[in-house]
Amino acid sequence: MLSSETVLYSRWLLAFWGTQMAVYQRHLLPQTGTVLVVSNHRSFMDPILLTAAVSRPIRFACHHYMGQVPILRELVTSLGAFPLEDPLHRPQEFFKQATTLLANNEMVGIFPEGAAPMVKATAPQDVGNFQRGFAHLALRAELENLAILPMAIQATDEQLIQSLVPLRALSWFDPSEPLFDQPGWHPVVFYRQVQVLLGRPYWITPELKQAYRGKQARETINQVITYCQQEIKDLLHQA
Repeated sequence: MLSSETVLYSRWLLAFWGTQMAVYQRHLLPQTGTVLVVSNHRSFMDPILLTAAVSRPIRFACHHYMGQVPILRELVTSLGAFPLEDPLHRPQEFFKQATTLLANNEMVGIFPEGAAPMVKATAPQDVGNFQRGFAHLALRAELENLAILPMAIQATDEQLIQSLVPLRALSWFDPSEPLFDQPGWHPVVFYRQVQVLLGRPYWITPELKQAYRGKQARETINQVITYCQQEIKDLLHQA
């Protein structure tokens, strides 16, 4: 289990970078039960921001290639992230590792948009389509008092930097990722001023789990995804 040093380290990094962060609706953070955080995602700074915002270590699932690059691997794992496995074993290992962390009462974080917003410049209010893995995880986990906490990251002053890393170079570390099979350079979004907004938790009830195991499985998954995606969109537009 991560210690509070992870939170201190995250705050130190934001101070070192000169990033000014404002946090809103912190009272919506569940004080009991297990928490699965979902958020929009545009910058390498996002896991650090969210950890500092909730003042608790968050174990984020991160892209497979980050676990293959020396130094980067050590950096992300020291911050509590767990890189996803290769495509052949990814779903099983993701569910296994994330469920174990949640069962240990650790907060787990997922960016349901995947890597797409990270490889192309998008507007701060834009939210892409959500992948379904986080909803399956929440409904499948044999845990009581599990809440999905939507959080929104809204930059009010940022800088877009074209990095020195060609997208195709990342294919060396993860040839299975189609997003890396394109020309251009990996963009980097650096926040100068940013708002982090907590949304209304979505509690996974026994009734939802029962519906997920039956004929309403698809409808239940869509219900969870729609709620979280719309909540984040609404937070971004009220910021």
